[in-house]
Amino acid sequence: MADGISSAVEAGGQVGFDPWLHTKSGIGDLERKLADAGISLHRTRNMVDEIRRDRPDPPRSEIFGHPLSHSGETSASKRHRMAEKVGSAGADAAVLTLPDSIAWLLNIRASDLPHSPVALAFAILHAEGNVDLFLELPRSFEMALEAELNILPKADFIGDLAGAGDAVLVDPATAPVRVFDRLKELGRTIVERPDPCILAKATKNRTEIANAEEAHRRDGAAFAEFLAWLEPRTTDGLTELDVAEAVDGFRRRTGLFRGSSFGTIAAAGPNGALVHYSVSPSSNRRIADGDLLLVDSGGQYLDGTTDITRTVAVGSPSTEARTCFTLVLKGLIAVARARWPEGRSGQHLDALARHHLWLAGLDFDHGTGHGVGHFLNVHEGPQSIAKRPSHELLPGMILSIEPGYYREGEFGIRIENLAVVAEAPSLPGGDNRSMLEFRNLTWAPIDRRLMSGDLLAAEERQWIDDYHRKVLDNLVGRCSQPTVSWLRKACAPL
Repeated sequence: MADGISSAVEAGGQVGFDPWLHTKSGIGDLERKLADAGISLHRTRNMVDEIRRDRPDPPRSEIFGHPLSHSGETSASKRHRMAEKVGSAGADAAVLTLPDSIAWLLNIRASDLPHSPVALAFAILHAEGNVDLFLELPRSFEMALEAELNILPKADFIGDLAGAGDAVLVDPATAPVRVFDRLKELGRTIVERPDPCILAKATKNRTEIANAEEAHRRDGAAFAEFLAWLEPRTTDGLTELDVAEAVDGFRRRTGLFRGSSFGTIAAAGPNGALVHYSVSPSSNRRIADGDLLLVDSGGQYLDGTTDITRTVAVGSPSTEARTCFTLVLKGLIAVARARWPEGRSGQHLDALARHHLWLAGLDFDHGTGHGVGHFLNVHEGPQSIAKRPSHELLPGMILSIEPGYYREGEFGIRIENLAVVAEAPSLPGGDNRSMLEFRNLTWAPIDRRLMSGDLLAAEERQWIDDYHRKVLDNLVGRCSQPTVSWLRKACAPL
């Protein structure tokens, strides 16, 4: 953003921003980057909103509960646990502005946004554990409201900050500038700390992990049905839109599908080289012989959120495509097999996914993995696997492992599984150091036709065979007989 502003605004110029649309950290970073050009930032009203005549009404979807059988902890327990953090920070209350933090804290879900089962809301968590929840009203509630939950119109939020106490915890990385401005107007002490829910939400409890495992088995079976349907039809004139509609269609057949966790990416041939490609009627490509077809998709279920990518061969893949695919696969295996001492972050694992690509003079320009919520956002912090620093990996965190490679104008390759961080057992000869590892959640075949066997070490071949054996163990009892027959061939040992 700073580069764009610097190129469009003369030195010494002034730029207005809506304080509701930018965080304090974001504006501070932007101001520092623009300082050398003498460009200053100033709060202003949102004139675009003022002149817009076709602005839709704000969403008011039904609020429904996320039951204890899936959440593993009552809202009362979460609220009082987080309230202790607020008090320990010397604050009387915390302002929460992230919809997924609020949904997690209150064990509620909604559908105000596509793909993410949340309500657009603000909240004030008081140090006593009670919560003021600010929503667009009226709306329906599928649940009985708890005594410690006070429902208020969203428009009251900025004014009701006056009742938050003398010292208020606010996260500068997530809260809009307007919140800080209002608290300063009120003369309150602002305690700048991370949203107390973020880390707690990211470290899933045993119930959430068990539910995520079940959701992934169900989703894996649906995805296997899709792959078995796809393979004999790739030369029948299918388009990318056909593929995208089909994969979500198989998830709907489970009867428990609550929607996709993001817009499905179905990219054939050169479109696969566009990392964030989104198929549209104008870009929709017919799948052709020799293409690589990249399908990145996921589902939302009451018991978990899934995200999986598979790249499949159409016809006979080229030697170059098979080589690149195998190097990507080696990166996936390296991260999936990793063990590391407690206290390390995903930054310490990122190079494992790239090592074999680097040796071939190749790389990919996105992170290796992102955190994933529990029937919440498919992208969740503070954990990640990437070049940049992030929070240390903790047991219970769910992350994607998704190395890739993209050849402009030709093809794209990505292979993605989700995994949960777990304590690793001690090994003979080890020094009893506390170690962590990944335990796989995603079960679906990896296209053996794209593997170049001479590039795989013995332990990598063993990992692939073990993985495919577990795919069969987890999915055979859940799939139709034709798909089971297809699975047994797709998962045959190397």
